[in-house]
Amino acid sequence: MSTLPADNFTVELQPLDTHRAEKAKWLLNSPEPPSLWHQITISIRQTVLPLGNTGGTAVCFLQGIFPILKWGRNYKAAQFKNDFMAGLTLASLCIPQSIGYATLAKLEPQYGLYTSVVPPLIYALMGSSREIAIGPVAVVSLLLSAMIQKIVDPFVDPTNYTRLVFTVTFFAGTFQALFGLFRLGFLVDFLSHAAIVGFMGGAAIVIGLQQLKGLLGINYFTTNTDIVSVLDAVVKSLHNPWNPLNFVLGCSFLIFILITRFIGRRNRKLFWLPAMAPLFSVILSTLIVYLTKADKHGIKIVKHFKGGLNPSSVHQLQFGSPHVGEAAKIGLICAIIALTEAIAVGRSFASLKGYQLDGNKEMVAIGFMNIVGSLTSCYTATGSFSRTAVNFSAGCETVVSNMVMAITVLISLVFLTRLLYYTPIAILASIILSALPGLIDLNEAYNIWKLDKLDFLVCIGAFFGVLFGSVEIGLLIAIVISFAKIILHSIRPSTEVQGKLPATDIFCDITQFPMATKISGILIIRVNSGTLCFANANFIKERILKSVIDENEENTRERVGVLVLDMSNVMNIDTSGIIALEELHKKLISQGIELAVANPRWTVINKLKLAKFVDKIGAERVFLTVEDVVDAFLRLKMTGLGSC
Repeated sequence: MSTLPADNFTVELQPLDTHRAEKAKWLLNSPEPPSLWHQITISIRQTVLPLGNTGGTAVCFLQGIFPILKWGRNYKAAQFKNDFMAGLTLASLCIPQSIGYATLAKLEPQYGLYTSVVPPLIYALMGSSREIAIGPVAVVSLLLSAMIQKIVDPFVDPTNYTRLVFTVTFFAGTFQALFGLFRLGFLVDFLSHAAIVGFMGGAAIVIGLQQLKGLLGINYFTTNTDIVSVLDAVVKSLHNPWNPLNFVLGCSFLIFILITRFIGRRNRKLFWLPAMAPLFSVILSTLIVYLTKADKHGIKIVKHFKGGLNPSSVHQLQFGSPHVGEAAKIGLICAIIALTEAIAVGRSFASLKGYQLDGNKEMVAIGFMNIVGSLTSCYTATGSFSRTAVNFSAGCETVVSNMVMAITVLISLVFLTRLLYYTPIAILASIILSALPGLIDLNEAYNIWKLDKLDFLVCIGAFFGVLFGSVEIGLLIAIVISFAKIILHSIRPSTEVQGKLPATDIFCDITQFPMATKISGILIIRVNSGTLCFANANFIKERILKSVIDENEENTRERVGVLVLDMSNVMNIDTSGIIALEELHKKLISQGIELAVANPRWTVINKLKLAKFVDKIGAERVFLTVEDVVDAFLRLKMTGLGSC
């Protein structure tokens, strides 16, 4: 059979089937897509207004920003009882961890407790997760100390270092709030799951190595975070006089905490035991040091510990500093890492309780709590997985448990900080070390290896980058490999030849489904790319032309008469993509082959109309489905219009 005559195909398509022509008109006459400004407006409205609320605009707006106004009306005393007990349990774990994480961030201990007061209270008003526990976390503390100490040495100039931390926290909160308001959550997804697994694993080892300073009672330690520098500093320090009592005390309580954690996992009813163990360790070790005067015999202690309410830090923000650019960059990195951890934690526990979590609203809540935190002497806070697990196990009902925890920490700041003067630094190191195994997920790394080798490359790239380079290098390697993966898939997308499954109207890839049969004289190709753009347009065009050549060589009895381009997967197209389609059309016409377009998406068909491409190929060659094109072609053959 020869090629279909172009004129006959054009003239007869519409009269053959009125309903099919009507469906094509639905597609061609669809309204214009919303403008960019309209999309931004809708995005902000969806973020700040709760879905499905039919109340007044002001009430909806307030409930969108402060979800507590919506669920708080139905809050019951029985729920408060559960939240109260969960909050107290959470505080018992939060207090020692917060002190330890502050030392990890190279800040004075009270700043960790400050961060466990204001941010949880703000999140309780604005957040929508019921279980998440807000406060300082190990990874963000490491990020801050690793990057800011390159600008200001915390030991030489602790005042400016602290001010820069507050400035970074302000920028982190601002970025997080903007991500949520403009629904830019996809930016967080640039750190893929594999990258996070590798980064967390590497960061856990680096954090653990950093704790050797406190565990061994070393006076001088390296400011670098890579494993080579840290181990070199430890070896050199061991040649100098050091007191093994720090190591014995720290390891003893580390073993105690790990044993209680093991018992808690074996018996879920004893969940409170591992939660209380860190606080018990702090109290007992402090008493031991105080009663035995161990600080006189080489045990390193916290000493200075400023208590009281969170002081204002508004005047400490350094927007006029020459380092404001670096502060903004560090803030962006911390914002992404903190959001990634918080949203992952929140969604994990929300799925267990059977409710949905709006990631964009969470970003807004976390952003504002960090902005307010930066004004009240707090550093970057986020959701902690270990403390959230304790909160969940303790039976929390709502974020009121965060309020109870924050108030408990505040009471401790006002009345109990003097008692922590004799707290051994080795105990804080052991508490941080006990929390690190949860950051290393070997099973997940193995699953990533089995599922996707490129993803595993991202994972180990982030892991070794953090371990042997720095936190920034690890993140950079992960992002570069992730982008390379995206670019590789974008510039070399696949195209698939489709056939019809027997006894169905379904068209699918003939390679995946060998039972699918091709339609004689017609070649159906689907483009598997979300966008047809400058990066891949020529590649796709060449792949399509090669498929036409291969099909004609394979089937010499009846050459291809119609090429159907299934664009159901293409969500957007740019000018380069349109030019590539025009060139493809000209090339096909020169070979006597008709081009038909099936199922172009809203934005795509609108741009094709604006570029006059629809006029060039003919509106009658645009179809709603592949089945419509095939049906039209077969009807033509049956009437003999397409015969030799």
